[in-house]
Amino acid sequence: MYDVFKIVNWLRVRNNADLQANPNAEELTQMKAMKLLYYIQAASLVVTGHRMFKDDIVAWRYGPAVESVHNKYIHQRGIVGYVDNQSLNDYRELQSDSQTADILNSIYDIYGHSSAYDLMRQTHSEKPWKETKQSEVISDDKIKSYFKDVFVINEDNK
Repeated sequence: MYDVFKIVNWLRVRNNADLQANPNAEELTQMKAMKLLYYIQAASLVVTGHRMFKDDIVAWRYGPAVESVHNKYIHQRGIVGYVDNQSLNDYRELQSDSQTADILNSIYDIYGHSSAYDLMRQTHSEKPWKETKQSEVISDDKIKSYFKDVFVINEDNK
């Protein structure tokens, strides 16, 4: 299990690379990071049977959120900013764990190019968020049960 901020740093580094390579890429926002964290946690629960990070996913008005990440980036829209050595080290560490890297890269490849607004709308249509009262924790069981049919496990990689 990793610290959620290592995963946020991975997202920041990956998005920074996108911004350098593509002038039309969208900067990672706090809202988009929250939705990506939700999908990362869901994929980890389905693929590995356990969380990738210990922080709970909470059903907030604008979709699934991680409160500690919100608190760190409060009042900030874009969160990429300057990519420091710690962020790069976190990125490398996560990339060196093949199963973790597969999950992170897959989720980013699938959802990373969607807008924060589109991801918010998508999460609002999914059972785990819809069936959880606002401001309450979305249970791992709800997430795993819903996403077990969304994220397909390649039996060769088990």
